[in-house]
Amino acid sequence: MAVRPPQGPPADDDSVFVISVAAQLSGLHPQTLRTYERVGLITPGRTGGGGRRYSYRDIERLREIAELTASGIGIEGVRRILDLENTVSALRSRNAELAAELDAAHEALRQALTARPAPPTRLPALPQPPAGQSIVVWRRPS
Repeated sequence: MAVRPPQGPPADDDSVFVISVAAQLSGLHPQTLRTYERVGLITPGRTGGGGRRYSYRDIERLREIAELTASGIGIEGVRRILDLENTVSALRSRNAELAAELDAAHEALRQALTARPAPPTRLPALPQPPAGQSIVVWRRPS
């Protein structure tokens, strides 16, 4: 069996940490991690044999959960806070997408207006007056 060389550091979403390492990195007991998984606050990856694997992002989420519970917020409150944070993040992302689309539409409109010929005018073409003089254009009332 060939051994693959390392491909660099794992991405934030790569599930690489076993439960004991994740517990140590997050400052929580492994049983607490299992409880958080059971109530749906965290969803670690799984190996083929069913073992839990946690990512860097999971560790950060566990730390955030630990901070919230340490400040006296219950599990349901933590769940609601995390849901709201996810919603805010999704809305910010969508807002950035819409702003980029709006900028692209403005640029396309600007280019279309620049390329379009000027509308015809019904005024006669007048020569430029000599320096210091003006031309007055008036129309007879109908």
